[in-house]
Amino acid sequence: MGEKSASIKLRPQASRAIFASAGSPYFSTVLALMAVVVILSNIGAAKGVTFGPIVTDGGFFLFPLAYILGDVISEVYGFRVARRAIITTFVLAAFSTLCFWIMIELPAADWYDGQAALERTLGPVWLIVLASLLGFLVGQTLNSFVLVKMKERFGERGLVGRLMGSTGVGEFADTLIFCSIAASVIGITDLKTFLNYLVVGFVYKTAVEFLFVPVTTLVIRWFKRREPSYVATGSAADNAV
Repeated sequence: MGEKSASIKLRPQASRAIFASAGSPYFSTVLALMAVVVILSNIGAAKGVTFGPIVTDGGFFLFPLAYILGDVISEVYGFRVARRAIITTFVLAAFSTLCFWIMIELPAADWYDGQAALERTLGPVWLIVLASLLGFLVGQTLNSFVLVKMKERFGERGLVGRLMGSTGVGEFADTLIFCSIAASVIGITDLKTFLNYLVVGFVYKTAVEFLFVPVTTLVIRWFKRREPSYVATGSAADNAV
C-alpha cells in the first residue's frame, strides 16, 4: 500500500519542468563553445558564397551550431540562464569586433607586410556585425523562450518536438534580421536574389538543426545525467524524448 501511494505521488513530478543550476563546469564549457562559434561565424559572414544558384555566406556552416548549443543550455538550465548566456555571447562577440578594429588601427611596423590581408580578413564591416549580433540576440532569445515554455507546459516529455518548434521560430527571426541588414553589404541588390538569400539561409539553418536533433537529444541526455543539480523523478531525465 505504501509503495502504491509513493508511486502516485511521483507521477505529477515526472511531468514537471526540471532545470539544473548553472554553477557546474559543464555550463561554462557550453557557454565558451557558443561564444567561439558565434565569433567565428561573424568573421565568415562577411564573405559572400555561392554554390551554383545557392547564395549564402562564409559562416553558414558554423551558425547552426550556436543554436544547438543554445538548445542544450535552454533545455538543461532554463530561460534565465539561457538569457544570461545569450547576452554574454553577444557582449563577447561585440568585444572581439572591437579588438579586431584596434589591431588593424595600430601602426604597422615597417617590415610588416600583412596589413592589407589583416584588414580584408578581420576588418569589421559594421553592418555585418550589427546584423549578426541583432539576429543572434533576437533569434536565440525567441528560440530559448519557446523551448522553455513548451517544456513548462509538457514537462520532460516531447523533447524532439520542442527542439524542432523552437528552432523554426528562432531561426526565422534570426535569418530575417540578418539578411535584411547584411544583404546589401555582400552585394545583394535585387529582390529575387535577396529572397534566395533569405529562404536558403532559413531552410539550410533549420534543416541542419533538424538533422542534428538526434545528436542534440543525446547531448542533452548526457548533460542531464551528469549535472549534479539536475534533479529528476524516476527516469524522467533519461527518457526526455
